[in-house]
Amino acid sequence: MAKKVQGSAKGQQGVGRSFEHAYRGMISAVRTQRNMRFHVVAAVGVLIGSLLVDVSELELAVLVLTILVVFVTEMLNTAMEFVVDLVTSEYHPLAKLAKDVSAGAVLVSSVGAVLVGYLILADDLGPLSMDTLNSIRRWPGHLTLVSLGVVVLAVVLGKALTRSPNSFYGGMPSGHAAVAFAGWVAASFIAAEGRYAGLVSLISLLMALLVCQSRIESGIHNPYQVVVGAVIGSLTTVAIFQLL
Repeated sequence: MAKKVQGSAKGQQGVGRSFEHAYRGMISAVRTQRNMRFHVVAAVGVLIGSLLVDVSELELAVLVLTILVVFVTEMLNTAMEFVVDLVTSEYHPLAKLAKDVSAGAVLVSSVGAVLVGYLILADDLGPLSMDTLNSIRRWPGHLTLVSLGVVVLAVVLGKALTRSPNSFYGGMPSGHAAVAFAGWVAASFIAAEGRYAGLVSLISLLMALLVCQSRIESGIHNPYQVVVGAVIGSLTTVAIFQLL
């Protein structure tokens, strides 16, 4: 029985470490690869642009999957370059071919992403009307999803640009605080016209503050990192809900 308990704990620890290693890889790719940073910025632009047109749930799903394909392809290309450089430091035609093919895969996925974005957004890219903006506000779930996506991407960029440690824990800014306060702002906007708007906003704020407190008490973040994360999440979500 004791062996089973130890084996279960070891398995859970392995899952946690796997997520941490994956997170390190994602941050390293954004930090070291200029193209990856460009893809992140482009993804933010596409997500925000989808708010300005009447994008359906299926079209939004296609856009998200296309963005993920580009991200994955770019990260695989980066991994291929690292492996080739590790294996040999001398010029070799096969090493060059491997890098060229992986770079070609990124090009193919990027061109495909542009085509998908054009097919979905082109017909609606024109002078925006109040009807379009009102349709966005009538679907707060879309607005919330894009807000959280932009906040997460902003946190990843922030950690990469501030050269935070390549770890799932810690670093500038606090991603948990950013997402928690983005959720508070989104919940407040959505419930603004409801009967219990104040109560919903207060409960959401308390939950966000508890998340921040847990990050500080556990020693994962310092107060400054938590405050910066909270400001990023709040201002980004307010801007998206209020300006759009």
